[in-house]
Amino acid sequence: MNNVIISGRLTADPELKITPNGVSVCTFIVAVDRSSKEDVADFPVVVAWRQTAEFVTKYLSKGRKVIIKGEIRTRNYEDKDGNKRKATEIQADRVEFADSPK
Repeated sequence: MNNVIISGRLTADPELKITPNGVSVCTFIVAVDRSSKEDVADFPVVVAWRQTAEFVTKYLSKGRKVIIKGEIRTRNYEDKDGNKRKATEIQADRVEFADSPK
């Protein structure tokens, strides 16, 4: 089972990109507080596709609190110097507001 639900605040405004095939994709980072008493947070990268990506870029901005439901995805790639890299991201199936607009 690969289900993730997180709640946190966007660290920056999301940016919409379009793939060569015409598919909308949006990547953004969410600051998620840990449940411990320390002032520590995690900053997972979230990827949204198609209508979810368009919703995120239209209605969300830096500082907005969101709830994200999705899956953990890991992908391998080569950077511009030819080094092999691995990225772990949350692929969002659903993104919801967790606060009121300012």
